[in-house]
Amino acid sequence: MKKFEDLGFCKVDTDREQRTGYPEVIYGEGKSADHISQIMSRLIDHHEKVMVTRLSKEKALSLQETFPQAKYDETSRILLYGEPTRRYPGEILVLCAGTSDLFVAEEAALTAEWMGCKVKRVYDVGVAGIDRLLAHREEITQASVLIVVAGMEGALPSVVGGMVKRPVIAVPTSVGYGAHMEGLTPLLSMLTSCASGMSVVNIDNGFGAAYQAALILQLASEEVEHEKPLS
Repeated sequence: MKKFEDLGFCKVDTDREQRTGYPEVIYGEGKSADHISQIMSRLIDHHEKVMVTRLSKEKALSLQETFPQAKYDETSRILLYGEPTRRYPGEILVLCAGTSDLFVAEEAALTAEWMGCKVKRVYDVGVAGIDRLLAHREEITQASVLIVVAGMEGALPSVVGGMVKRPVIAVPTSVGYGAHMEGLTPLLSMLTSCASGMSVVNIDNGFGAAYQAALILQLASEEVEHEKPLS
């Protein structure tokens, strides 16, 4: 049985939510507004919701004429249609080092919310002003999963990783000066971190970090539902 729709220019994966828990997400860069509109229509028909990432404001305005219920966020460049069908227990905390990292942090936060997670934001808490981070110590230690976004030398996730007993997902950003190498320096720094239990996604990949965090909460929720009392 075919589990996709062939539109000629693309094959829409209508079975992805059944397989993975979440519908296919549309990557907006490089696609025309017309093609995105056609894909959105198919996904809405099947799932009653859709997300478009890395979408320009011009394309978003065009799509909102066809889908007036869709909401666009300029910081993250995400277009959202529909609401989550379920909410997971626990909380994802998104931290970022500086306001220059907000485009990645908000991509992570909005993605996680759309996937049914409760999200809290703590922004502009880079290690250059460590007191700003320590002022949120209670919130940091109480979170279920932490997404930590940083550019420059990428030190923030290592510091956070040493404070918690929860999964930390580090996101390097393409924000920094010369030897920063458009995100390669923080990426390598995070990959070689001495903080145990920390995972790292690709440069500027707030979406991927949120997807991973949501899967963690999804799994935890399933384990609670299937838990049997001891006899």
